[in-house]
Amino acid sequence: MLVGYQGVQGSYSEVAVIRYFGERDYTEMQYVGFPAMIQDVAYGKLDYAVFPVENTTTGLISRTYDLFQHYDIHVIGEVNIPIHHHLIGLPGAGLQDIREVYSHPEALSQCQAFLDANPQIKPVVYEDTALAVRYISGQNDLSKAALASRRAAEFYEMKVICESVYDNAANMTRFLIVTAKDETVADGNKISIMLTLPHVPGALYNALGIFASKNINVVKLESRPIRGKVFEYCFYIDFSGNLSEPDVAEALRRLEYDSLDLKIFGNYREAERTV
Repeated sequence: MLVGYQGVQGSYSEVAVIRYFGERDYTEMQYVGFPAMIQDVAYGKLDYAVFPVENTTTGLISRTYDLFQHYDIHVIGEVNIPIHHHLIGLPGAGLQDIREVYSHPEALSQCQAFLDANPQIKPVVYEDTALAVRYISGQNDLSKAALASRRAAEFYEMKVICESVYDNAANMTRFLIVTAKDETVADGNKISIMLTLPHVPGALYNALGIFASKNINVVKLESRPIRGKVFEYCFYIDFSGNLSEPDVAEALRRLEYDSLDLKIFGNYREAERTV
């Protein structure tokens, strides 16, 4: 079984793979970017792929979610990973030595208070948190550090200089597990869809009214620009339920009738929200 994720060992995506697949027999496949990974899972070169889609501090990770529109894949699982960024440097380095800190832009933005409190440290964007640790491990420069997980520090035998430098104590990233296989989750209790509505007054109000009329709880609503359109939007909606439930089936039938496009991303088990 091949499971893809973006980054290298020690990345939060790898932690999500380990958390979700546990003791199952699988081989990790590492990717530099998300487009190649979603293509490989859509075309059957991967069995599963793990995508970060939302963070409790910075919100929707649109560059991953937007890819789901264009491929014949579906979501079969969800996992929430607490994001505990630490300042990581070479053995022997202290906070007073650090002048540059490397990390993914999402991680840098999630540690803004720490950076504001230490203006002598210049943030430097890097493609991945764990890759940033790997990079500074080979620099032999006490002035360089990274923001990443403790697992990354341990894997590359680096030092945690300052612990827990993130802004939000409830900092957590939501990951979705996708596949192109004909696989269903019988006990799924959460559904993700993309909805495109006519650009007329009341269209979104009426769509949400369908959920309300069936006593279906909408747990997430995001608007995203439609490529090629000027200030027109589609909507990502997560709601509670199972596709086999009559009220859910009727709501989706009505939504499809009233919409320009409706795509069901998947029906899966909602993950625990504990930090």
